[in-house]
Amino acid sequence: MDTALERIREKIAELETKIVDLRIAERELQALEKPAARRAKQAPEPEPKPKRVSKKANEPAEARQTIGSAIAAVLEQHGALSAAEIAEHIKATGRDISNRTVSFALQALKKRGLVKNADGQWTPPKSRSRQASA
Repeated sequence: MDTALERIREKIAELETKIVDLRIAERELQALEKPAARRAKQAPEPEPKPKRVSKKANEPAEARQTIGSAIAAVLEQHGALSAAEIAEHIKATGRDISNRTVSFALQALKKRGLVKNADGQWTPPKSRSRQASA
């Protein structure tokens, strides 16, 4: 005959084995979830931003002149000019541009050898034969 104390000890032993089994199952589930969680975090890509629709959606978009080409056109038309004068000529065409933007563009063009600076006056390096023939 089992005494009450022995039955309690058997129940405790059964519960302890169940706890051990549950902890093993928990570790296995965690091991399975970690790689899946890592893949899920890496997989999503940023959502593409919706494109703005202009008011003139049916009309073809106009090709906008780059700052560098606008500067080159002004220098070809007017000769040697300061950065501020170049900015004013470009602003006169209706383009909103600052003197700083023109200055940075001039420095980039200078690095590429497309303009040169002498005493604060910017000029094309020399007249090109292919531009003259065009």
